[in-house]
Amino acid sequence: MHEKISSLLSASAEESRRGFLVNKLAAGFALAVKPISAETITTDSNGLTAGEVKIPTADGEIPGYRAMPEKGSRFPTVLVVQEIFGVHEHIKDICRRFAKLGYVAVAPELYARQGDVSHIENIQDIISKVVSKVPDAQVMSDLDAAAAWASKESKGDLGRLGITGFCWGGRVVWLYSAHNSQLKAGAAWYGRLVGPTTQLQPKNPIDLVADIHCPVLGLYGGKDQGIPVESVEKMRAALKEAGKTAEFIVYPDAGHAFNADYRPSYNEAAAKDGWEKLLAWFKKYGVA
Repeated sequence: MHEKISSLLSASAEESRRGFLVNKLAAGFALAVKPISAETITTDSNGLTAGEVKIPTADGEIPGYRAMPEKGSRFPTVLVVQEIFGVHEHIKDICRRFAKLGYVAVAPELYARQGDVSHIENIQDIISKVVSKVPDAQVMSDLDAAAAWASKESKGDLGRLGITGFCWGGRVVWLYSAHNSQLKAGAAWYGRLVGPTTQLQPKNPIDLVADIHCPVLGLYGGKDQGIPVESVEKMRAALKEAGKTAEFIVYPDAGHAFNADYRPSYNEAAAKDGWEKLLAWFKKYGVA
């Protein structure tokens, strides 16, 4: 028994010494998504303050990416939640696109404690080795910290707080919309709505419908093999029954990750329309 306790204490001490596994954002694109498409959009940082930042959380600092206009103050604030591939170049570019429109956009690295996915080649390995070990409660807390940091350090106006996310981050948008009563609006891009749960991810978005605080826009692909349209319709019906303000747009010719311009899944027409719908949604509900 004493040996077992000693072993547990040693493991705890080792975990403490190790600290966060990710202290710096990946450069470029995640290995699992290469080669990169010729259609990849690159937004410059002219007129912006943009780059990697450190965000204080409940148990230490996590890296993140922040982009905002060089001039001005009290910017509308948007949390940008990563895809399954972490905060790589595409997510950084999304932040710069928002900043060009007058927002401060912050993308915290939400896998910082569990591992760096940027050098993992296989998506299934990314899921099993890192993503499956990321607690939803940790993600909610880190997003709270990122919003607070944006207000304190980046001239963000939390009275105009929005959130958007993609794939893994699309699911997080729904969860955070049920978590933070300060949110004005959310926009979820092809985030899972139903499915299996775990001890670390105990609820799906459809389980939290009654708790959603703000209007949410759902952007989904009609040909998405992982998120069938039936699940979208089930979520739509649940939101309507609960009296929540939400809208779903399903692009019939688009598959999963249709906004990912650096991948073969990119659907330009759906991506551009979804972006315009997001901006209009944020404006309508007090983010912009």
